[in-house]
Amino acid sequence: MTCADPRPSSRAAAYARRVERAVAALHADLDRPWRLDDLAAVACFSPYHFHRVYRAMMGETPDETRRRLLLHRAAGELIHSARDVAAIARRAGYGSAAAFSRAFSASYGRPPAAYRLSREGAGAFADRRNEETVMQHATPNAYETTLADEPPRVLIGLPHAGSYMQIGQAFERLGALAFGAGLDPRSPMIGVYYDDPHSVPEARLRSFAGLEVDVGVAVPAGLERRELPGGPVAGIVHKGPYAELPQAYDWLYGQWLPASGREPADSPAYEIYLNDPAANPPTEWLTRVVVPLKA
Repeated sequence: MTCADPRPSSRAAAYARRVERAVAALHADLDRPWRLDDLAAVACFSPYHFHRVYRAMMGETPDETRRRLLLHRAAGELIHSARDVAAIARRAGYGSAAAFSRAFSASYGRPPAAYRLSREGAGAFADRRNEETVMQHATPNAYETTLADEPPRVLIGLPHAGSYMQIGQAFERLGALAFGAGLDPRSPMIGVYYDDPHSVPEARLRSFAGLEVDVGVAVPAGLERRELPGGPVAGIVHKGPYAELPQAYDWLYGQWLPASGREPADSPAYEIYLNDPAANPPTEWLTRVVVPLKA
């Protein structure tokens, strides 16, 4: 790997690209016990300064990022796999189920086994996603659905291919690059999801991690532009870990939409993330799930 960056840019943008390398490395090999010196080398920073630069730009330390990502993956495995808790604990880097249970409970509000039991309806739906009787397994939990007319939105961000559970990698990279480009970090983060994960193979799923910007904002190097059309939408707010979002979609598409008499428009569903996952526990994460409707 070379530390030279041939693209002319501001110093902030150059720093952002280097931090983004470290973020991408963490996601690409999450099971590796990364040392601070190794990540500093990926980002081409001195180990004496890398930790401070990363924390200043990302709002958390590299170790905090990795622990958060490991617990996020573990939550998904508890819901969507039959793997036993001890195996999930080992994969998350914990030497004992007890240590994993303490860490998981601190973030997700309940021990892993209790969390799995409380979400087994969502897991059952995921396991039956190819059955014709899929509607029978939709979560019974109701959400308050709101109808609204949304304005057009312009996004700058990064495309993601593969599991929607892994789009966090694109958002982490986007956060670093947006910081370096001087984009407003208070702008809404929006995820656009083009395919139905129940009918499209995981490797072919398409999504986009975006930051909402004003129409005239130039696209910084390394990022892409997307536009969301305005118009009528149905929306629900989900409170809780992102791993549980499939149950929100199942309810919106499987129960509310058929009973509403409305038709979805020819544009993708998207999610607006209403608070910062790095600053709040997963039990408090707020996500607005939006489905565009025909007029």
